[in-house]
Amino acid sequence: MQTRRHTLKLLALMVVMTGIPGSYAAAAEQPKVALIMKSLANEFFRTMEDGAKAHQKQHAGQYTLITNGIKDETDTANQIRIVEQMVVEHVNAIVIAPADSKALIPAIKKAIDSGILVVNIDNRFDVATLKSKGLNVPFVGPDNRKGARLVGDYLARKLKAGDKVGILEGVSTTLNAQQRTAGFQDAMKAAKANVIGVQSGQWEIDKGNTVASAMLREHPDLKALLCGNDNMALGAVAAVKTAGLAGKVKIVGYDDIDAIKPMLADGRVLATANQYATKQAVFGIETALKAIAAKTPQKSLPAVIETDVSLVTR
Repeated sequence: MQTRRHTLKLLALMVVMTGIPGSYAAAAEQPKVALIMKSLANEFFRTMEDGAKAHQKQHAGQYTLITNGIKDETDTANQIRIVEQMVVEHVNAIVIAPADSKALIPAIKKAIDSGILVVNIDNRFDVATLKSKGLNVPFVGPDNRKGARLVGDYLARKLKAGDKVGILEGVSTTLNAQQRTAGFQDAMKAAKANVIGVQSGQWEIDKGNTVASAMLREHPDLKALLCGNDNMALGAVAAVKTAGLAGKVKIVGYDDIDAIKPMLADGRVLATANQYATKQAVFGIETALKAIAAKTPQKSLPAVIETDVSLVTR
């Protein structure tokens, strides 16, 4: 009889607890955060994913993490589908490196309208398009123009006025590609170098190789190739070697991936920029978690949280 009364008391207590806001039963549900990246064939985003997973492992009691990536840097349609799937799965937050600065915004609006918090990393959404949709999406990431200017200025010290240089741009519809090209242009203008062309290598090794090869054929006296990421720089290194111009064409990149380090060491690549992939993912996730915990609405989040970018040379 005493055991039965004790059991009934426990059941009654549980019923009361479930009706209390902020009770243990409610608190036990961890926020679910989706990290949506660009191509996981790119070492930069694999590093970002590894850093995010390590952070979640260290904070396993605080949130759960879902990571997704697309097959290549231009697979915008699939990234939109991933965002839509995360809405169906009722995640609490999406942290996204968009493949396109404008095309993802309608899908992001649907996510926000459904109550999901959205944080933007790596490649910034187009500010004017966000404003036209009445959206505020915080950007957690570096000043890409400033980072590219650091790399370009370092290259400029090795050039003379009038030297011909080419720029390999990333996906041209992405703001970070545009900003890196602008930073390179700033540096080359200051050095009075002759920029013979800007062409998209779509962030990819093979496409970067194709574009660099074409530039070298058209301008055999080219002195340097400025590449918007290290993948394209890898392609450019191969193009220079094939053209028989090793040691004669200076190459710079951006991202400081592991694959570029031997080339920095032996001079095949002159410089790159480290924009700290892990830091971007972690800061993006932490921004989302703090907002969820404080119940901060999307519209009240800060517009920009700038992360570091630094020059890397031999």
